[in-house]
Amino acid sequence: MASFEESLALLSSIKSAESAIDLAALVEMHSALLFRVAYSLLHSHDEAEDVVQDTFLRVLERSTALPEVRDHRVWLVRIAWNLALDRLRRRKTRPADSEFVDTLIATGTPADRALEDTRHIQAVLREIDRLPALERQVLLLSSLEELETAEIASITGRSEAAVRGILFRARTRLRERLEKAGYR
Repeated sequence: MASFEESLALLSSIKSAESAIDLAALVEMHSALLFRVAYSLLHSHDEAEDVVQDTFLRVLERSTALPEVRDHRVWLVRIAWNLALDRLRRRKTRPADSEFVDTLIATGTPADRALEDTRHIQAVLREIDRLPALERQVLLLSSLEELETAEIASITGRSEAAVRGILFRARTRLRERLEKAGYR
């Protein structure tokens, strides 16, 4: 299998023959977002890269459909999200990724404070993992990826009102669990 960089280079050299949509531009504009989406679910750098690569391979397979897509960003995120979910379902357990937590801690923080911050973030991530699947997914898309309600609705196949309700329940449940565990 080709490496991530080789695949992106191949995609960058291809333009859809039937449209003016530049695949290289899609890769350049959206690959970082797609990586973050996949990483937020998988907590694995390698698997997230694979998901991005697979996403753009799917785009190549469906390049004739590109002109019909109204919002490429949402379409690509939906593909990456579904591919990441598929990978997650195939896993038995989701390993704790201390490297991911370390990226969330500010550098230059005193060791005792960094340790406390790490423990707090790990507690939050554990509680997020305990949320019902749909609540967890909507919360991750909203909080980590900063997607709008309409975008999340399109990705999850729910109405905007349903997404707002799910997000409210997820945040409420998460806040209650963290307060119960002593985190405020």
